[in-house]
Amino acid sequence: MWEPIAPPAPAPDDRPAPDTPADALAELLTAISRRQHEHRDRTARRLTAVLDGGLLTEELTELALYYRAKADKDLGRTAASLEGMRRVAGGGGRLAGQAQRGIANLARIHGDFPAALAASSTLTWKSRRHRVRGDILWPQGTFTAAAQALRDGRAEAEQHDAPGERAIAQTRLALVTAFTDPDRAGEEIDLARQYLEPLDQRATVLHLQVASLVRDAGTDDRDITDRATVLRAQIDVAGLPWLIPLLETALAFHHTVRDDQDDLAATLDRLREATASGDFSYYADIAHYMAGLPLPHPSTTRWLDDENEVRARWRTLVTTRQDRLNARR
Repeated sequence: MWEPIAPPAPAPDDRPAPDTPADALAELLTAISRRQHEHRDRTARRLTAVLDGGLLTEELTELALYYRAKADKDLGRTAASLEGMRRVAGGGGRLAGQAQRGIANLARIHGDFPAALAASSTLTWKSRRHRVRGDILWPQGTFTAAAQALRDGRAEAEQHDAPGERAIAQTRLALVTAFTDPDRAGEEIDLARQYLEPLDQRATVLHLQVASLVRDAGTDDRDITDRATVLRAQIDVAGLPWLIPLLETALAFHHTVRDDQDDLAATLDRLREATASGDFSYYADIAHYMAGLPLPHPSTTRWLDDENEVRARWRTLVTTRQDRLNARR
């Protein structure tokens, strides 16, 4: 409801701060509607300026806090995002459920999967319970359960006539399928593109491009490295650094399947740099598991299962892809 088909034109950075409640409301709605078209840092700054003005009602303040917390999450500002989500959840307003989802997602980002799963158990349809569960399950290597959760999320979105959520769930399903069944993944990716075509969801479109890379991992003729370079630049322009660890993990999968040790080493270096804050560090663990390499230091990730089981699942994924590609050569 906050993303019109034709968002207002971007405002200059030096425009004066809103000085009436009506101006504050207009700036709030413009910042939210423009967030798919501007760097997330600009979105966060605009929302902060509106909040600092103190001209919003309590309900609208909650709205601004929630979307600023979402922008902070996308920018990798986990502590600030968590503070904002907790304020909204604690207020018990209309967005409390969505803020609880944000808290579950932030626990996952921090690599605390048991805490994320526990937080997700309180979610409802409106707080996207199945999608959150799917995002928690697939890093464990439990792809069948993750895929079912995402199918359930897609079905609920269809039931509630929520095309945006349907597209997001379908994109996540395409990614999960791309790891395990690249032939079937083509169908899932095409369906996600169909769902996304009338929408304005830049982050989800970029997420789907990562799924396409995962589907093609290990192949000789799909320009994986060049596509990844372009995608990395698009992610940077969009201000969505949370997608970089996933992108590098897709590349690690590709190089491991091909046994390209030099390219793999370079990818692992970039992945360690992208997760140096501790956020999404489980992706670095996964990349090492796929490659059959020891971790450079003890993991801080709390998995749902024994770490050796998770490692074995990801390593098996690589050998299965290698066997499949070798059989076709």
